[in-house]
Amino acid sequence: MTAARAGDDSATGGRLPFAATPSDVRGRGFSSRASLPVMEGWIDAAVTPLPPRAVALADLAATLAEGVVLAAPLTAPGDWPPADRAARDGVAVASSDTLGAGSYNPVPLPDAVTVAAGEPMPPGADAILPVECIQTDGPFVEALGSAAPGEGVERQGEGLRGGTVLRVAGHRLRPQDLGLLAALGIDTVRVGARPWVRVVLAGGPRSGPETLGAMLTALVARDGGVVELVGPLSADRAVLSAAYAAPGADLLISAGRTGVGDDDVAPLALADAGGLALHGVALRPGDSAALGTAGGVPAVLLPGEPMACLTAYELLAGRAVRRLAGRDPALPHPAVPAVTVRKLVSEIGCTELHRVRRTADGLVEPVASPHRPGLAGAVLADGFVLIPADSEGVPAGATVTLRCFDGTSL
Repeated sequence: MTAARAGDDSATGGRLPFAATPSDVRGRGFSSRASLPVMEGWIDAAVTPLPPRAVALADLAATLAEGVVLAAPLTAPGDWPPADRAARDGVAVASSDTLGAGSYNPVPLPDAVTVAAGEPMPPGADAILPVECIQTDGPFVEALGSAAPGEGVERQGEGLRGGTVLRVAGHRLRPQDLGLLAALGIDTVRVGARPWVRVVLAGGPRSGPETLGAMLTALVARDGGVVELVGPLSADRAVLSAAYAAPGADLLISAGRTGVGDDDVAPLALADAGGLALHGVALRPGDSAALGTAGGVPAVLLPGEPMACLTAYELLAGRAVRRLAGRDPALPHPAVPAVTVRKLVSEIGCTELHRVRRTADGLVEPVASPHRPGLAGAVLADGFVLIPADSEGVPAGATVTLRCFDGTSL
């Protein structure tokens, strides 16, 4: 274990581990890399949800597309409907008054009341006779059919009983949820915080800062955060350290300068800004990612190569954003079973992300190797398959878990 990976949370009485002297891997390479579960465990220990916020129901609709999750369970404040009401348009009647009525035996309805669907039931009425089952003769209304007790009536509490848990904490609100909340008279909802995430573009032109900035801004927004984009900055340790330590953020994400080249100073800058806990992860692509703190907040360093950056964000940085926002920290991509067209090769000791697409017959085939850089494969892929570190891959015809990029199960 390198100095940059010394200790763990359980071994330090709850204190997060940091290297007394961060290991400089430039020109030397990584002597070892932390496993993905170790990195995830560090994030879970270092990142706790921010306090929830109370938002007026009227303001939620505008932000629903960005994803709004409940911070606490929602319960029905009372029965719904609050009283018996008409379930259809027609005439409210006492069902006993319609006994024996038919087209050849019209029955007078002296107490009939015309109602529309949703209106409360008049006193003494226990059924709704549809309009096609009545006839009028001047001021007189006659039944042309009978109605059973409760027919055409929505009973009090039939939809919901007061105290019913409508949605649990962590549920992502949908338009129909807002409609029901409005109907129930709930005008304020406690939802997850929107963490302020500083995204520092630490890579130079070779990393494509415009590419990384656009991609990371969208990913952070998807996971519930608000981005403060900084850079691109030069490969200057002091400049990066100052940007990392600047106050105001709930989380730091930096992209670029994490590898073994002479100008890969981001890990050392993070050590200067707060602390470097873990540098190097057994993950492909994305193996030069790092974790630590800067200015008192958690920090995740991502590689500058775009596909490696995407992978490390999805499996590490995104987890931190989602935890801060009070969301499920697990991957947000729907998981569905799929069968491989051909073998997915993997190296024992390293978690590998294979970009795959669905074939016409519903199988999945790789679009690009985990060793191949660039986002083109991710754009052409329908999703990805994670091969765990203890596996040499899966053979053709094997069932795997496909994580869908587009948020649907295809």
